[in-house]
Amino acid sequence: MTFPAFSRMPEPVLTMNTITRYRLKTPGEIDAMRQAGIAVATALRTMRDAIVAGETTTLFLDEIAGEVLKQFNAKPALRGYKPSFSNVPYLHNTCISLNHEVIHGVPSASRIIREGDLISLDMTGSVDGWCADSTITVPVGVTSEKARRLSQITREAMYKGIEQARIGRTIGDIGYAIQRHVERNGMSVVRDMVGHGIGEAPHEPGLDVPNFGRPRRGIPLQVGMTFAIEPMVTLGKGDVEHASFDPWTIVSKDGSLAAHWEHTIAVTREGPVILTSPIKEERDTRAGVSIEEDTNVSGTH
Repeated sequence: MTFPAFSRMPEPVLTMNTITRYRLKTPGEIDAMRQAGIAVATALRTMRDAIVAGETTTLFLDEIAGEVLKQFNAKPALRGYKPSFSNVPYLHNTCISLNHEVIHGVPSASRIIREGDLISLDMTGSVDGWCADSTITVPVGVTSEKARRLSQITREAMYKGIEQARIGRTIGDIGYAIQRHVERNGMSVVRDMVGHGIGEAPHEPGLDVPNFGRPRRGIPLQVGMTFAIEPMVTLGKGDVEHASFDPWTIVSKDGSLAAHWEHTIAVTREGPVILTSPIKEERDTRAGVSIEEDTNVSGTH
Protein backbone atom coordinates (compact mmCIF):
# COMPACT_ATOMS: atom_id res chain seq x y z
CA MET A 1 0.00 0.00 0.00
CA THR A 2 1.26 3.40 -1.02
CA PHE A 3 1.57 6.50 1.10
CA PRO A 4 -0.30 9.51 -0.31
CA ALA A 5 1.20 12.96 -0.14
CA PHE A 6 -2.20 14.53 -0.96
CA SER A 7 -0.71 17.81 -2.15
CA ARG A 8 1.83 17.72 -4.94
CA MET A 9 5.21 17.09 -3.39
CA PRO A 10 8.08 19.49 -4.05
CA GLU A 11 11.43 18.24 -5.19
CA PRO A 12 12.91 16.43 -2.16
CA VAL A 13 15.56 18.51 -0.40
CA LEU A 14 15.55 16.74 2.97
CA THR A 15 18.70 16.45 5.08
CA MET A 16 20.10 14.11 7.71
CA ASN A 17 18.11 15.96 10.38
CA THR A 18 14.94 14.64 8.80
CA ILE A 19 15.70 11.00 9.65
CA THR A 20 16.11 11.45 13.39
CA ARG A 21 12.63 9.91 13.83
CA TYR A 22 13.41 6.88 11.69
CA ARG A 23 14.79 3.83 13.51
CA LEU A 24 17.40 1.82 11.62
CA LYS A 25 16.90 -1.94 11.60
CA THR A 26 19.30 -4.59 12.91
CA PRO A 27 20.31 -7.57 10.74
CA GLY A 28 17.98 -9.76 12.80
CA GLU A 29 15.07 -7.41 12.24
CA ILE A 30 15.77 -7.32 8.51
CA ASP A 31 15.76 -11.13 8.49
CA ALA A 32 12.34 -11.06 10.18
CA MET A 33 11.06 -8.70 7.50
CA ARG A 34 12.41 -11.10 4.88
CA GLN A 35 10.15 -13.84 6.26
CA ALA A 36 7.16 -11.56 5.78
CA GLY A 37 8.46 -10.74 2.30
CA ILE A 38 8.57 -14.41 1.29
CA ALA A 39 4.96 -14.83 2.39
CA VAL A 40 3.88 -11.77 0.41
CA ALA A 41 5.79 -12.79 -2.71
CA THR A 42 4.26 -16.26 -2.63
CA ALA A 43 0.75 -14.87 -2.15
CA LEU A 44 1.09 -12.43 -5.04
CA ARG A 45 2.21 -15.11 -7.46
CA THR A 46 -0.50 -17.49 -6.30
CA MET A 47 -3.06 -14.77 -6.95
CA ARG A 48 -1.60 -14.11 -10.38
CA ASP A 49 -1.69 -17.78 -11.34
CA ALA A 50 -5.32 -18.10 -10.23
CA ILE A 51 -6.66 -15.49 -12.64
CA VAL A 52 -9.12 -16.79 -15.23
CA ALA A 53 -10.37 -14.02 -17.50
CA GLY A 54 -14.13 -13.62 -17.41
CA GLU A 55 -14.49 -15.70 -14.23
CA THR A 56 -12.18 -14.60 -11.44
CA THR A 57 -13.32 -11.80 -9.14
CA THR A 58 -11.00 -9.50 -7.28
CA LEU A 59 -12.53 -10.65 -3.98
CA PHE A 60 -11.66 -14.27 -4.84
CA LEU A 61 -8.02 -13.24 -5.33
CA ASP A 62 -8.11 -11.39 -2.03
CA GLU A 63 -9.33 -14.52 -0.27
CA ILE A 64 -6.56 -16.57 -1.88
CA ALA A 65 -4.00 -14.13 -0.54
CA GLY A 66 -5.34 -14.53 2.99
CA GLU A 67 -5.11 -18.32 2.77
CA VAL A 68 -1.52 -18.23 1.50
CA LEU A 69 -0.45 -15.93 4.32
CA LYS A 70 -1.82 -18.43 6.85
CA GLN A 71 0.52 -21.08 5.44
CA PHE A 72 3.44 -18.86 6.50
CA ASN A 73 1.94 -17.91 9.88
CA ALA A 74 1.70 -14.43 8.44
CA LYS A 75 -1.05 -11.85 8.84
CA PRO A 76 -2.50 -9.34 6.34
CA ALA A 77 -1.14 -6.07 7.68
CA LEU A 78 -3.69 -4.04 5.74
CA ARG A 79 -6.81 -5.65 7.23
CA GLY A 80 -8.11 -3.32 9.91
CA TYR A 81 -5.39 -0.79 9.09
CA LYS A 82 -6.48 2.80 9.55
CA PRO A 83 -3.79 5.19 8.27
CA SER A 84 -3.87 8.89 8.97
CA PHE A 85 -5.14 9.63 5.46
CA SER A 86 -8.36 7.61 5.85
CA ASN A 87 -11.49 8.02 7.96
CA VAL A 88 -12.29 4.30 7.87
CA PRO A 89 -10.24 1.12 8.43
CA TYR A 90 -9.37 -1.12 5.51
CA LEU A 91 -11.30 -4.41 5.48
CA HIS A 92 -9.37 -6.61 3.03
CA ASN A 93 -6.09 -8.51 2.69
CA THR A 94 -4.97 -6.78 -0.50
CA CYS A 95 -5.49 -3.83 -2.81
CA ILE A 96 -6.39 -4.79 -6.38
CA SER A 97 -6.47 -2.07 -9.02
CA LEU A 98 -7.56 -2.41 -12.65
CA ASN A 99 -6.63 -0.37 -15.71
CA HIS A 100 -6.93 3.36 -14.88
CA GLU A 101 -6.99 2.65 -11.13
CA VAL A 102 -3.55 3.53 -9.83
CA ILE A 103 -3.65 2.14 -6.29
CA HIS A 104 -5.83 1.09 -3.36
CA GLY A 105 -8.49 -0.68 -5.42
CA VAL A 106 -10.90 -2.47 -3.07
CA PRO A 107 -11.60 -6.18 -3.77
CA SER A 108 -15.21 -6.93 -4.68
CA ALA A 109 -17.32 -10.00 -5.45
CA SER A 110 -18.87 -8.08 -8.34
CA ARG A 111 -15.57 -7.09 -9.95
CA ILE A 112 -14.74 -9.68 -12.61
CA ILE A 113 -11.31 -9.61 -14.25
CA ARG A 114 -11.59 -9.47 -18.04
CA GLU A 115 -9.38 -10.39 -20.95
CA GLY A 116 -7.14 -7.44 -21.76
CA ASP A 117 -7.21 -5.95 -18.25
CA LEU A 118 -4.08 -4.59 -16.62
CA ILE A 119 -4.30 -5.52 -12.96
CA SER A 120 -2.09 -4.49 -10.04
CA LEU A 121 -1.92 -6.80 -7.02
CA ASP A 122 -0.69 -5.03 -3.88
CA MET A 123 -0.33 -6.42 -0.38
CA THR A 124 1.45 -6.03 2.94
CA GLY A 125 2.03 -9.01 5.20
CA SER A 126 3.49 -9.31 8.68
CA VAL A 127 5.25 -12.11 10.54
CA ASP A 128 5.82 -11.70 14.29
CA GLY A 129 5.06 -8.01 13.96
CA TRP A 130 7.46 -7.27 11.08
CA CYS A 131 6.01 -6.10 7.76
CA ALA A 132 6.85 -6.32 4.06
CA ASP A 133 5.01 -4.70 1.15
CA SER A 134 5.03 -5.57 -2.55
CA THR A 135 3.07 -5.07 -5.77
CA ILE A 136 3.09 -6.71 -9.17
CA THR A 137 1.21 -5.63 -12.29
CA VAL A 138 -0.25 -8.36 -14.49
CA PRO A 139 -1.48 -8.10 -18.10
CA VAL A 140 -4.40 -10.50 -18.44
CA GLY A 141 -4.45 -12.56 -21.61
CA VAL A 142 -4.27 -10.62 -24.88
CA THR A 143 -3.57 -7.03 -23.88
CA SER A 144 -2.52 -4.00 -25.87
CA GLU A 145 1.12 -3.36 -26.60
CA LYS A 146 0.79 -0.05 -24.73
CA ALA A 147 -0.41 -1.85 -21.61
CA ARG A 148 2.40 -4.40 -21.70
CA ARG A 149 5.02 -1.73 -22.29
CA LEU A 150 3.63 0.40 -19.46
CA SER A 151 4.00 -2.47 -17.01
CA GLN A 152 7.47 -3.33 -18.29
CA ILE A 153 8.78 0.25 -18.06
CA THR A 154 7.33 0.62 -14.56
CA ARG A 155 9.01 -2.61 -13.46
CA GLU A 156 12.32 -1.55 -14.99
CA ALA A 157 12.06 1.81 -13.24
CA MET A 158 11.56 0.06 -9.90
CA TYR A 159 14.79 -1.91 -10.36
CA LYS A 160 16.67 1.20 -11.44
CA GLY A 161 15.54 2.81 -8.19
CA ILE A 162 16.56 -0.25 -6.18
CA GLU A 163 20.03 -0.14 -7.73
CA GLN A 164 20.52 3.32 -6.18
CA ALA A 165 19.73 2.12 -2.64
CA ARG A 166 23.37 2.08 -1.54
CA ILE A 167 25.57 3.79 0.97
CA GLY A 168 26.73 7.11 -0.47
CA ARG A 169 23.48 7.64 -2.37
CA THR A 170 20.36 9.58 -1.37
CA ILE A 171 16.59 9.31 -1.60
CA GLY A 172 16.85 11.84 -4.43
CA ASP A 173 19.08 9.45 -6.38
CA ILE A 174 16.38 6.76 -6.17
CA GLY A 175 13.64 9.11 -7.34
CA TYR A 176 15.77 10.53 -10.13
CA ALA A 177 16.60 7.08 -11.52
CA ILE A 178 12.91 6.16 -11.57
CA GLN A 179 11.74 9.45 -13.04
CA ARG A 180 14.38 9.53 -15.77
CA HIS A 181 13.59 6.02 -17.02
CA VAL A 182 9.84 6.64 -17.04
CA GLU A 183 9.97 10.01 -18.75
CA ARG A 184 12.52 8.90 -21.34
CA ASN A 185 9.92 6.37 -22.40
CA GLY A 186 7.16 8.97 -22.78
CA MET A 187 5.26 8.12 -19.61
CA SER A 188 4.54 9.97 -16.35
CA VAL A 189 5.30 9.16 -12.71
CA VAL A 190 2.57 9.81 -10.19
CA ARG A 191 3.93 12.48 -7.87
CA ASP A 192 1.10 12.60 -5.36
CA MET A 193 1.81 9.12 -4.03
CA VAL A 194 5.16 8.00 -2.64
CA GLY A 195 7.02 5.01 -1.28
CA HIS A 196 7.55 4.81 2.47
CA GLY A 197 9.50 3.49 5.39
CA ILE A 198 8.35 0.10 6.64
CA GLY A 199 9.17 -2.25 9.50
CA GLU A 200 7.05 -2.71 12.60
CA ALA A 201 4.25 -0.82 10.82
CA PRO A 202 3.19 -0.78 7.16
CA HIS A 203 4.04 2.93 7.03
CA GLU A 204 6.85 4.21 9.23
CA PRO A 205 7.18 8.01 9.34
CA GLY A 206 10.30 9.94 8.47
CA LEU A 207 11.35 8.15 5.29
CA ASP A 208 9.20 8.92 2.26
CA VAL A 209 10.49 7.75 -1.13
CA PRO A 210 9.15 9.87 -4.03
CA ASN A 211 9.34 8.52 -7.58
CA PHE A 212 11.05 11.70 -8.74
CA GLY A 213 13.97 13.74 -7.50
CA ARG A 214 17.40 15.19 -8.09
CA PRO A 215 20.73 13.40 -7.83
CA ARG A 216 22.56 13.79 -4.51
CA ARG A 217 19.57 15.53 -2.92
CA GLY A 218 17.40 14.34 -0.07
CA ILE A 219 18.08 11.98 2.82
CA PRO A 220 21.47 10.21 2.71
CA LEU A 221 21.04 6.44 2.81
CA GLN A 222 22.26 4.49 5.82
CA VAL A 223 22.78 0.83 6.67
CA GLY A 224 19.62 -0.50 8.29
CA MET A 225 17.12 1.62 6.39
CA THR A 226 14.13 -0.38 5.14
CA PHE A 227 11.60 1.10 2.77
CA ALA A 228 9.27 0.41 -0.15
CA ILE A 229 10.31 1.53 -3.61
CA GLU A 230 7.13 1.65 -5.70
CA PRO A 231 6.84 3.56 -8.95
CA MET A 232 3.29 4.28 -10.07
CA VAL A 233 3.23 5.26 -13.72
CA THR A 234 0.53 6.31 -16.18
CA LEU A 235 0.37 6.68 -19.93
CA GLY A 236 -1.14 10.14 -19.40
CA LYS A 237 -0.13 13.15 -17.33
CA GLY A 238 0.29 11.41 -13.97
CA ASP A 239 -2.36 13.42 -12.12
CA VAL A 240 -4.61 11.39 -9.82
CA GLU A 241 -7.82 11.74 -7.83
CA HIS A 242 -10.04 9.69 -5.54
CA ALA A 243 -12.59 7.57 -7.33
CA SER A 244 -16.22 8.51 -6.78
CA PHE A 245 -17.30 4.97 -5.87
CA ASP A 246 -15.29 4.31 -2.65
CA PRO A 247 -13.07 6.15 -0.15
CA TRP A 248 -9.88 4.28 -1.04
CA THR A 249 -9.36 3.84 -4.78
CA ILE A 250 -7.06 6.34 -6.52
CA VAL A 251 -7.47 6.70 -10.30
CA SER A 252 -5.68 8.57 -13.05
CA LYS A 253 -7.46 11.88 -13.53
CA ASP A 254 -7.35 11.64 -17.33
CA GLY A 255 -8.49 8.00 -17.39
CA SER A 256 -5.17 6.73 -18.75
CA LEU A 257 -3.82 3.27 -17.97
CA ALA A 258 -1.69 2.90 -14.85
CA ALA A 259 0.87 0.38 -13.61
CA HIS A 260 2.41 -0.17 -10.17
CA TRP A 261 5.42 -2.24 -9.14
CA GLU A 262 6.87 -2.42 -5.63
CA HIS A 263 9.51 -4.13 -3.53
CA THR A 264 10.49 -3.70 0.10
CA ILE A 265 14.26 -3.31 0.32
CA ALA A 266 16.94 -3.00 2.98
CA VAL A 267 20.09 -0.93 2.69
CA THR A 268 23.12 -3.03 3.71
CA ARG A 269 26.87 -2.59 3.52
CA GLU A 270 26.92 -4.92 0.52
CA GLY A 271 24.18 -3.04 -1.33
CA PRO A 272 20.39 -3.17 -1.62
CA VAL A 273 18.65 -6.37 -0.56
CA ILE A 274 15.16 -7.10 -1.87
CA LEU A 275 13.05 -8.48 0.97
CA THR A 276 9.98 -9.34 -1.12
CA SER A 277 11.39 -11.54 -3.87
CA PRO A 278 10.13 -15.15 -4.19
CA ILE A 279 12.05 -17.72 -2.15
CA LYS A 280 13.57 -19.38 -5.25
CA GLU A 281 15.24 -16.05 -6.09
CA GLU A 282 16.72 -15.46 -2.64
CA ARG A 283 20.32 -15.86 -3.79
CA ASP A 284 19.79 -13.11 -6.37
CA THR A 285 18.06 -10.45 -4.29
CA ARG A 286 21.08 -8.17 -3.90
CA ALA A 287 21.99 -5.19 -6.04
CA GLY A 288 18.57 -4.86 -7.62
CA VAL A 289 19.03 -7.92 -9.85
CA SER A 290 15.95 -8.22 -12.07
CA ILE A 291 15.29 -11.92 -12.62
CA GLU A 292 11.59 -12.35 -11.88
CA GLU A 293 9.66 -14.65 -14.14
CA ASP A 294 7.27 -13.42 -16.82
CA THR A 295 4.30 -11.78 -15.12
CA ASN A 296 1.68 -12.24 -17.83
CA VAL A 297 -1.23 -14.65 -17.36
CA SER A 298 -2.81 -16.40 -20.28
CA GLY A 299 -6.35 -15.45 -19.30
CA THR A 300 -7.59 -19.05 -19.44
CA HIS A 301 -6.70 -22.20 -17.52
